[in-house]
Amino acid sequence: MVFAFYCVTPHASRVATKWLQEHSLDFRHFHWPPKSPEMNIIEDIRDALLHAVENRSPPPRTPMDLWTVLKDEWRELPPRYLQTLVESMPHRVAALVCVRGGPTRY
Repeated sequence: MVFAFYCVTPHASRVATKWLQEHSLDFRHFHWPPKSPEMNIIEDIRDALLHAVENRSPPPRTPMDLWTVLKDEWRELPPRYLQTLVESMPHRVAALVCVRGGPTRY
């Protein structure tokens, strides 16, 4: 059985969009590429979980098995790994700004 992980398409609420338009002079804006994987640490976590699931023996056979395995693997992620991802954000932002939204090493 093959499982796929999907990312939800980002959206902006009308309230947030209106607020940003009203306060546009209060801060600097950057054009940001939509769905930028360089800025999404969830991608790193998803990859770690996917790798853990793929290495399970026996592999999960049903959606409920997958859910159980994912919960187990989530609990096993080292807190330091998650903290490192969070701490990488300033570097990710700086790298993305330097390449004007293009690809980065992240």
